[in-house]
Amino acid sequence: MGCDLAAYDFKCQILKSMRSNGYNIEDVGCYSSKEGLYAPIAKKVADLVASKEFDYGILICGTGQGMAMAANKVEGIRAALCYDVFPAVLSKEHNNANILCTGAWMMDLPKFLHMVEAWLFAQYAGNHDEGLALLSEYEKERLDN
Repeated sequence: MGCDLAAYDFKCQILKSMRSNGYNIEDVGCYSSKEGLYAPIAKKVADLVASKEFDYGILICGTGQGMAMAANKVEGIRAALCYDVFPAVLSKEHNNANILCTGAWMMDLPKFLHMVEAWLFAQYAGNHDEGLALLSEYEKERLDN
């Protein structure tokens, strides 16, 4: 899990709650509400997920937009920006999202916890393999140029 300075306080609340519920979460930063750019934090989490060191990642900034944009620059990452349970679950079931992004300014803690738990337990349904293969192909084209 990572955040920028805008989401630092929210991330601390999330970590406390999820860890008390038995989740083992690696915090890759930022570590202060005074400093912390979104792009390097997004890259850290995305690299950990892309390397298979972690199955999934969670990224939070003010709106989640910057984190999603930055994470999706890493090969093999399918970061989904979500503010509610339904699109979060579908991002996993239909698009096999491996990073969930959201905004601290857009969510409260109970809503976030409900969303992230539903996302973590959702499974890829396998019915969008063709679309995901095209995404991988587009990614390879971009990297080859």
